[in-house]
Amino acid sequence: MLEDGKTDKIKKTDSDAIDFAERFAGSAMFDKVFREGMGLVEETADYLDGPGRDESRDLDRKASLTYATASMRLTTRLMQVASWLLLQRAVKEGEMTQAQAGDERHRVRLEGIGRGERDEDLRQVPAALGELIERSFRIHERILRIDHQLRSPGYLATAEDNPVEDQIDRLKAAFSSQD
Repeated sequence: MLEDGKTDKIKKTDSDAIDFAERFAGSAMFDKVFREGMGLVEETADYLDGPGRDESRDLDRKASLTYATASMRLTTRLMQVASWLLLQRAVKEGEMTQAQAGDERHRVRLEGIGRGERDEDLRQVPAALGELIERSFRIHERILRIDHQLRSPGYLATAEDNPVEDQIDRLKAAFSSQD
């Protein structure tokens, strides 16, 4: 415990700030996002190489074109997501620093690959492809939010500005005074 009653659970920099980028790569949250994202990449590849190929043969010409466009956008979106995830895993594994990953990040294009498909177009594709597309939107949007936080200048949390820690301290104080 620190002198002011707060616990010092996180290694801080000299400025008493916690670098979100450095902590994120080693977190359980990253592990979950990584498994979900890479699992979706694998599931999509399996679908497109198997059942999706068979389903696309049964589509009319217009729906077939929509299928091809949607699957290409899906693949592009997931490859960019996978690239971002692999950069973060390299940070976690100590293969590169967060700064080096930031330098490489210019090769990963997360912006502009979001919801390009219109709902009426997606109704023309097989339901399984539509579901994979929706899931890809969700993981992509989550990674965009995380990436924005990682790249925001000054996105550092301090012990004094941590609202969660403040609430925990209040709860501890409330329960300890009832003894």
